[in-house]
Amino acid sequence: MTRPYTRRMGRTFGFIGMIAVVAIGGYVYVGQIHGISPNGATPKTTVNVIGVRNGLMAIANAEKRYWVAHAKYAPLEELGSNGDITVPARQGFRYNVVAGDNNFTATATYVGEDPKAPRRITIDENMALTSE
Repeated sequence: MTRPYTRRMGRTFGFIGMIAVVAIGGYVYVGQIHGISPNGATPKTTVNVIGVRNGLMAIANAEKRYWVAHAKYAPLEELGSNGDITVPARQGFRYNVVAGDNNFTATATYVGEDPKAPRRITIDENMALTSE
């Protein structure tokens, strides 16, 4: 026969255990959200920034292919008109490429309203991505 005191203790420990699990889960969830949205940017901006980085990588790869065929780099309009790349479009970002014979810099400039978004993301012929 179980005493009422023992049942209450079991329920109390079960409740405390459940609260601890929820607290740990919440802590891990918040940590994951901060990892996904660096600097407090909105989730929409974070998704756009990831897309912009992928777009800049695509531009850089198109520049590398263009350089192999023409021994120089090309402006973005020429890459698009030759069919080397579909010029990326992301809400709140403008793309630009400054190209020379031996180097290039592709830049995506943020013109949106999120104050925590990176203002400029660039990639160069060394495939180095930088954010400001």
